[in-house]
Amino acid sequence: MKYPVLIRKENIISNYSLSVVDLPGCNVEAESVDEGLNKLKKAVDEHLEILAEYGEVIPSAKLIDDHMKQHENVIWAILDIDIIPYLGRSQKINVTLPELLIKKIDARVNKSADHKTRSGFIASVCLNELSKD
Repeated sequence: MKYPVLIRKENIISNYSLSVVDLPGCNVEAESVDEGLNKLKKAVDEHLEILAEYGEVIPSAKLIDDHMKQHENVIWAILDIDIIPYLGRSQKINVTLPELLIKKIDARVNKSADHKTRSGFIASVCLNELSKD
């Protein structure tokens, strides 16, 4: 899931404040944007682990355009987080799909660095559709 990251320059000399607006409490400060994004990725992973441990719902990411209406004069970035590991234990299910669709899925998985398995691809597409509430 691609979470928008709000970046503020805290002072003229160095510090930056970075936060994932859709995940309250996921905020870091850093001397550079790159350092901040690395620290924020770790903070988000830890936050999602806690949510998963308590069976809480993983918040969906809103569009940057939606956030821009509330936050002006800031820099935006995207933090791409694989939330599938935080959705609970894997379970086997029996799914019937047309042969040509399976071949297309497998071809996409083989070409993509984002998807390592057919199941991961299907889970990602399902999450994308479910986030469109």
